[in-house]
Amino acid sequence: MDIVDIVVKVLAFVGGLALAIYALRSAIVTFVLPRQRRSYLTRWVFLSVRLMFNFIASRRKEYAGRDDIMALYAPVSLLALTATWLSVTLVGFAGVYWALGIPTVGDSFRASGSALFTLGFAPPPDAPTTVATLVEAFLGLALIAILIAYLPTMYSAFSRRETLVTLLEVRAGQPPSATAMYKRMHRLGQMNNLTDLWKSWEVWFAEVEETHTSLSALAFYRSPRPEHSWVTAAGAILDAAAIAASSLDIPRDPSQDICIRSGYLAMRHIADTFTLPYNPDPKKDDPISVTREEFDAMYDDLKDYGIAMKPDRDKAWEDFMGWRVNYDSVLLALAVLTMAPEAPWSSDRVRHQNIIPRVPENNGRQLR
Repeated sequence: MDIVDIVVKVLAFVGGLALAIYALRSAIVTFVLPRQRRSYLTRWVFLSVRLMFNFIASRRKEYAGRDDIMALYAPVSLLALTATWLSVTLVGFAGVYWALGIPTVGDSFRASGSALFTLGFAPPPDAPTTVATLVEAFLGLALIAILIAYLPTMYSAFSRRETLVTLLEVRAGQPPSATAMYKRMHRLGQMNNLTDLWKSWEVWFAEVEETHTSLSALAFYRSPRPEHSWVTAAGAILDAAAIAASSLDIPRDPSQDICIRSGYLAMRHIADTFTLPYNPDPKKDDPISVTREEFDAMYDDLKDYGIAMKPDRDKAWEDFMGWRVNYDSVLLALAVLTMAPEAPWSSDRVRHQNIIPRVPENNGRQLR
């Protein structure tokens, strides 16, 4: 064996082992590591599957049809991701076996497949390949076990998220609307008892941020009912809190301010995961997607219903803008990304474009 063959064998061994380690790292970063960390392989798989689903969903004219198709996107992406991890590992160890003396590329792939799926139809011929076989078999089992072990965690987080989303329909109707919520609360005489509502949603925002940044596939898990969405629910609550802080003539409640801050920080961190654009440092007079005419219509509607409103309408509008500007653009971006159903003041002002997650160039924006 000349020096060229030795160099090629060494490169095949090192490169193959690096591929296997890369697949394992992607699995650990995606499911095991409890913090946001980039994995280009994971993002590439989700991006590729999303392009396919966008193409299929675009053929459906009705939202119900698109929602039915997109409900499969996250589960199919996770299965495709596992298949990709296994494929990369198989290719990597095929290079390792060839470098260790398996004579042909075909035999190397046969040996790699036998070891990866623990089938045993290609027994290793010597000690070095035996060690490689054991290592590959362990990695194959580990990659599959990681996905299986974390599915209950994902569905538990999904269930907790959907509980408040479903309960919101009781207060805010369907699709969720801050106006409908306040009318119902007014009828029940609960307009001065909103603190518990804000606190429960503050906790909800914190949980959604933690789960949807560390397990980003959860953002694409759609609600059991097509008309529900975690994005539109978040938008309705944030608008309700902003209206309470700016326009309702009720005692000042710091919980609503904290709820808004918890909400827009959570949505910004989730947007950072998918590198969605937004202004991280907006000014209170920056334009928002809600028009003054829409705000005045809401103001008059609540006032005519008998709800006490602050007398200075112009000041109420300015204060509402100052709150809404913190989450306006990121709310709309997430509504498009997740193909959320139409709801007032959120997904009703964006078209269902084919926005897809991109690989970030950095670790996210710094928030105030």
